Amino acid sequence: MNSYDFDKTIYDGDSTADFYIFSMKKHRKIVTLFPSLLSSAMNFYIFKNGTKTEFKEVMYRFLQYCNTKEDVEEFWKLNEHKIKKFYLTQQKPDDVIISASPEFLLAPICKKLGIKYLIASRVNKKSGKYTGLNCHGEEKVKRFYEIFDKNTVVEEFYSDSYSDTPMAKIAQKAFLVKGEKLSDWNFDKK
Repeated sequence: MNSYDFDKTIYDGDSTADFYIFSMKKHRKIVTLFPSLLSSAMNFYIFKNGTKTEFKEVMYRFLQYCNTKEDVEEFWKLNEHKIKKFYLTQQKPDDVIISASPEFLLAPICKKLGIKYLIASRVNKKSGKYTGLNCHGEEKVKRFYEIFDKNTVVEEFYSDSYSDTPMAKIAQKAFLVKGEKLSDWNFDKK
């Protein structure tokens, strides 16, 4: 079994940011939420107040202006080509995608690609509220073991970010992904 982060790992970009921009172009009312998003971003990233989950819930309020199911389907018709070639050439039937992006956003593309196992942030597609924590860092390992037995062997793990070191540690081999280039995980980096 191999496990992969999604954004900037098997997807060329950040799917959540791309979906936000796609939605803003389609539903102009979303721009009215920008001041609260900017305030929340400054509060979290500059003043270090609150949690990433709280910040993201403010961002996901844009979903109230979307027809999320239809918008996600249309989004993937336009963005499916951004799935990286390295992944498509080595994909296996038991791959696990584990991502901080919302489950509702990734589920359709995973289904289309034949990916059976998706672990992602549980976000309400209408309100933007989380059920549980943002699926990031240590939370990815916790969520992985909620689904798979502790004896499950992760042969290889792939990510673009050292914030995923907790997942890399449970794999037999881990790779850092930059574009289409893979390199061995450096466990000395943080």
